[in-house]
Amino acid sequence: MFMTTADTHITTETTPYSLTELQKESRMGAMGTETQAREIRVIDLSDFDARRAEITEQLWSAAVDVGFFQLAHHGVPRQQIDEAFAMSQRFFALPTEVKAQYPLTRNAGWESRAQVRPSTGTADQKESYQITRPRMAGLYPSEAELPGFRDTLLAFEQASWAVGMKVLSCLADKLGFDRDFFTRAHDPARDTYQSTLRLLHYYAIAPEDQHHLGLWRAGAHTDFDCLTLLYQREGQGGLQVCPGKEHEAQEWTSIPARDDLITCNIGDMLMRWSDDRLPSNFHRVRNPAPGEHMGPRYSLAFFCQANTDALIESPAGKYPPITAGDYLAERIRANFNKRY
Repeated sequence: MFMTTADTHITTETTPYSLTELQKESRMGAMGTETQAREIRVIDLSDFDARRAEITEQLWSAAVDVGFFQLAHHGVPRQQIDEAFAMSQRFFALPTEVKAQYPLTRNAGWESRAQVRPSTGTADQKESYQITRPRMAGLYPSEAELPGFRDTLLAFEQASWAVGMKVLSCLADKLGFDRDFFTRAHDPARDTYQSTLRLLHYYAIAPEDQHHLGLWRAGAHTDFDCLTLLYQREGQGGLQVCPGKEHEAQEWTSIPARDDLITCNIGDMLMRWSDDRLPSNFHRVRNPAPGEHMGPRYSLAFFCQANTDALIESPAGKYPPITAGDYLAERIRANFNKRY
């Protein structure tokens, strides 16, 4: 059952997380090959309550097979998504000295080229701004700098949370947990909440740089969380996935960037929580190919990250228990040079 460290006397790991995922990432820096042979399934969430059993089976099948899927008729209004993207672009258009007033601290705030992937050893060519609700003191732009920013994005964060909990409730059914297991583990009413909305701006690529293999918009990686929800813009592609069984060959499949779909993937936290039944697979954002859009790329990611005091204890006991806070902190330290 779901427990927090306040509810149990089980001893959690006291040594740093083994970072096995990072050891795997360090071997994923090659270009590899591209294939469209595998399917990234689109799952329709309409009429959810009546179709819950059917949707659950579709989600589970896609999650186990590729670890990535896309959601249609997900319930987040298109206007709300467009407004969130508009706010994101306005933020990133602010002068650097303004954005620098809100620096990344404990997975909240702004950074630029600060994330170095173990797969590449180079900084991702992007900037981001992260909202983690309990950690935002002094990190929101002022109303004078960006009117409506805070309210617009907090409403969007909550809409994304609701979709994420809907998906996780289906996966909980299949894992043998009670239906609200993951909803309790991601409770936004608690000060231990650590789910994060991340605004992303990948820098425009100069034509002379697009063949530079050491330069990535985002190097190959797995996500740290339970479930990621990614909003993309039509015509701003580049996201690719490499499922587990293709790791050695590194065969990458591009995931369509569509305004009407949310792209989802399983993260490391849920992989551990499921005794590895649900795979957290490698993905990357490659540079534009000749003839593709080389301007800026914007996306919005919502990371369903269990509250810091939630105890990740897998059903079969394949891994020792660890708090979600300890688990996430180790991953972020390794990627952001201890800016946690």
